[in-house]
Amino acid sequence: FMETNLGTGKRRYSRNAVARLLYRYGRAILDSDGMQQEKHFFQHGNTSCYDHSLSVARMAIFLALRFKIRVDMESMVRGALLHDYFLYDWHDGDKSHRLHGFFHAARARQNAERDFALSPISKDVIEKHMFPLNLALPRYRESVIVTVADKICAVREMVRR
Repeated sequence: FMETNLGTGKRRYSRNAVARLLYRYGRAILDSDGMQQEKHFFQHGNTSCYDHSLSVARMAIFLALRFKIRVDMESMVRGALLHDYFLYDWHDGDKSHRLHGFFHAARARQNAERDFALSPISKDVIEKHMFPLNLALPRYRESVIVTVADKICAVREMVRR
């Protein structure tokens, strides 16, 4: 999954390599009705939850490859794709969404467990991705990577607004 630029000797991870891993482990999730619903809910600015989840999964894969971190790639990708699987529009003014940042990870995990078979790592990724806003520490390196990827992508999306 690595390409070496013969002119400089530098290694880079191609978008195609990241995409292959993303679709190998995430195709069933991406094709699901729930993920298709995410295209209609916005996360940051004009970025849909679906696009945000794709970006986070791509970034997590890239980080794991770039820093040569041994991970359960399938669990990490599935958790990254489902980390914001809360399935509602948190901008709609509903009072139950007021503290969305604190509570959506638990809702996303409930929905994901209902719709998919998940490993303990994937569940932890979803539940802990809002650290430090949610105080529970990520238990697995995959959870830490997705938490970092989520913050990177969120900042990018907010700046691009």
